[in-house]
Amino acid sequence: MITHPAPAAAVRTASPQPAPAAARRRRRSRPHVYRTLSRVLVVVIVAAQVYPLAWLFITSLRTEQDFASGNPFALPSALTLDNFARAFATGNLGLNILNSFIVTMGANLLIVVLGMMAAYAIQVLGFRLSKLVRAVFLMGIIVPVQIALVPLFIDYSKVGLLDTYQSMIVPLAGFALPMSVYLFSSFFEYIPRETYEAASLDGAGPYRIFGLITLPLSLNTVVTVVLVNSIFIWNDFIFANTFVLTEGLKTIPLGLQNYIGAMGKTDWTATFAAVCVTVTPLLLVFLVLNKAMIQGLESGATKG
Repeated sequence: MITHPAPAAAVRTASPQPAPAAARRRRRSRPHVYRTLSRVLVVVIVAAQVYPLAWLFITSLRTEQDFASGNPFALPSALTLDNFARAFATGNLGLNILNSFIVTMGANLLIVVLGMMAAYAIQVLGFRLSKLVRAVFLMGIIVPVQIALVPLFIDYSKVGLLDTYQSMIVPLAGFALPMSVYLFSSFFEYIPRETYEAASLDGAGPYRIFGLITLPLSLNTVVTVVLVNSIFIWNDFIFANTFVLTEGLKTIPLGLQNYIGAMGKTDWTATFAAVCVTVTPLLLVFLVLNKAMIQGLESGATKG
């Protein structure tokens, strides 16, 4: 029996063609490479941020002779707490910290109250030209503080506000208001309108709604605004140096400046101890409330 061969097309078999192993390995290794690079970058950033603080705390514990005779960036051969005693004994460090605390708390109180109320009126209540008013507030972010020094000095001298806490609190709060209004209004934008409408139907007025609904929901944003502004207010030098004339009202930056200049031969270890004391309170508050700060920033940037 004669059999005829099948046509060539009939004997073709569909053989699977798997993806090359090298390509699969490359695709699998890309996330690993990106993850490794991101971790290295994070480590470098953390080291760059942490090293100055670690060096500051270590140097504040070194003896004066060890710091003067050895490498200032080397590990200390001996530790001592005498630097902190000299820091408080030489300058008015306690009074400077108290003045900075009063100015920081007073300015933050004005910033939170005025910023939240302004954002509530613009974003929640609404009125004609409210968008224009918000734009004017935002324009204040780009205004440099230096242009207000001379006019404020002249006005303060006329009304008797020079060398007072108010002379520092008012401009610090005023220049921080634009960013605070922006953060609060961005958060209020994502509170459901139905919440306000339900409260209005129950007979609540705008003040009651603000106190019972808006304020409790804004606690994370309040923490964010306070922390962000406290860093700049605590370290402010320009307003304090311009409007403070006596030793009794000098804040930390001014106190440290006089502390170094009044000692002739600068006692660097005592100076670093003074800086360490002034940095620690703000650093501890930031570490405790950093989660609330991050949540406040996220709530103002994305819809919750």
